[in-house]
Amino acid sequence: MFKKLSILVLMIGFTLSGNAQSQKFQLSSHILDISRGLPAEGVLIRLTQKIGNEQWSFVAESKTNKDGRIQNFLPYGSKENKGIFKLTYLIEPYFKSLKQNSFYPFIEVVFEIKDDQHYHVPITLSPYGYSTYRGS
Repeated sequence: MFKKLSILVLMIGFTLSGNAQSQKFQLSSHILDISRGLPAEGVLIRLTQKIGNEQWSFVAESKTNKDGRIQNFLPYGSKENKGIFKLTYLIEPYFKSLKQNSFYPFIEVVFEIKDDQHYHVPITLSPYGYSTYRGS
């Protein structure tokens, strides 16, 4: 009994100390609402991948956290992480929650991943404009 308890305590300590392996991801995104000077929390972002001529295949979707970030798109190690991808930022509900009108119901950013590097695709956002770039 003591041996089992010791092993359990050791495993918990190992995990809490950060020595346990954590999964790494190849793609992340961030939204900064420049009209407010704050991260855009709760925005749904959908990731799709181009297959064939004009077909898009759903990969994942998630909502931005309190820092306006999603850090867990495309786990490292998959052969399918190369190709043409699209991030769709569904921003209309975000601006409606702030009782603001917006010109864009959603924003689509298309980009290509050609290697195993990390890709960060942030946008700066306001109700009537946005900008994007490849971040680090």
